[in-house]
Amino acid sequence: MKTLYIDCSMGAAGDMLTAALYELIDDKEAFIDQVNSMGLENVKITPEEAVKCGIGGTHMSVTIAGVSEDELMEEQEHHHDHDHEHHDHDHDEHDCEHHHHDHDDHDHGHEHHHDHDHEHHDHDHDDHEHYHDHEHDHHHDDHDHGHEHHHHHHHSSMADIERIINGLNLPDKVKEDAISVYKLIAEAESNAHKKSVSEIHFHEVGTMDAIADVANVCLLMYMIKPEKVLASPVHVGSGSVHCAHGILPVPAPATAFILKGIPTYGGKIRGELCTPTGAALLKHFVDSFGDMPVINVEKIGYGMGKKDFEQANCVRVLFGETKGAEDEIVELSCNVDDMTPERIAFAIERFFEAGALEAYTIPVGMKKSRQGILISVMCKEAKKEEMLSLIFTHTTTIGIRENVSRRFILKREMIKKETPYGEVRIKRCEGYGVVKEKYEYEDLAAIARERNISIEEVTKLING
Repeated sequence: MKTLYIDCSMGAAGDMLTAALYELIDDKEAFIDQVNSMGLENVKITPEEAVKCGIGGTHMSVTIAGVSEDELMEEQEHHHDHDHEHHDHDHDEHDCEHHHHDHDDHDHGHEHHHDHDHEHHDHDHDDHEHYHDHEHDHHHDDHDHGHEHHHHHHHSSMADIERIINGLNLPDKVKEDAISVYKLIAEAESNAHKKSVSEIHFHEVGTMDAIADVANVCLLMYMIKPEKVLASPVHVGSGSVHCAHGILPVPAPATAFILKGIPTYGGKIRGELCTPTGAALLKHFVDSFGDMPVINVEKIGYGMGKKDFEQANCVRVLFGETKGAEDEIVELSCNVDDMTPERIAFAIERFFEAGALEAYTIPVGMKKSRQGILISVMCKEAKKEEMLSLIFTHTTTIGIRENVSRRFILKREMIKKETPYGEVRIKRCEGYGVVKEKYEYEDLAAIARERNISIEEVTKLING
């Protein structure tokens, strides 16, 4: 099974994940051409060689209309200085969550005094993605800061983000993943500010490069096509971040919300190592978090941040083969002796519709020689509670047994075969030195019905 393992021992951020995954692909030039022409106006992604603690890797540089992220942040600071000179802004409207700007040691929390003393700021990671939450009636001003382009004090809603992503020149699956990632971020912002998702707005300065990071990672995952994605527990950093509302602990509220249910830890490094976007990307793509499995590593990628710590500031990804597919499944079973075959058949249908991996019955002899039926349902752990409820609802049992088993399966893929009778899918299974192929029943049945012949005859026709 092709497995991707993400080492989050130095946290995770969108551009670092992009750079790490970028190192795994073969046609790097084609990827850069594609992302730079996907439709994000004035946004350009450029890979740069970087070294951290003697390890070589890639840093992804983002420019908007030819201006680097660092320059954008300086311009944003200058913009807010003008705001304070001429306008009375309500700072309670500003959120301290994140978009993809390399902050170095700057405090971009927009405190009233705008203190830029680098020695007093706690931003240690280079990928702080600052999202800002504003009400619809918030006053917007436009300032020309000496560049040929203008940056407006404007905000995008989640609906705006969806429109932008849906308009990109990317595969539909990539766009679906990107929107799902942004929805995780919007939900976290909604929770942090006790506002509905429709009220959450993202600051324009940083929106396009943030979308680029999300879209880039989703596209790379689409290209790499891992069958399983695993990750280490996430290092979130420690200390605090400066915000308009004051000083908040690391991880920031939105990041902490997204990481619920995911193993995390702090450590000695002072700074925010995991951003909301990095957290959302991990939550969307990673199947499980824990120690690295036994894996035959084929490729390794290093995505570098800008700052230097005593520990290499990077996200590392390892891609390779894990022997076969192994996971744990839950088997739920019960005995019944007072259900008709029709009721049992209806229950089995409901179990499959809800995501059961398998459901079957076995005739059994019960106490006092009563003839009964053993009903067994197999599912993933995440489906257990739902399946328990369904079994109690659709059967007459008053007790269910649970057995947790380790399951070994072959790697599976669906291949399409063009025939004179239409397209036919073939299920191909491989692993443990074995290869098995089988025509998809529904495709054979469709041809058989159309030509009024048997499935066996269809198979012979297809095989020539």
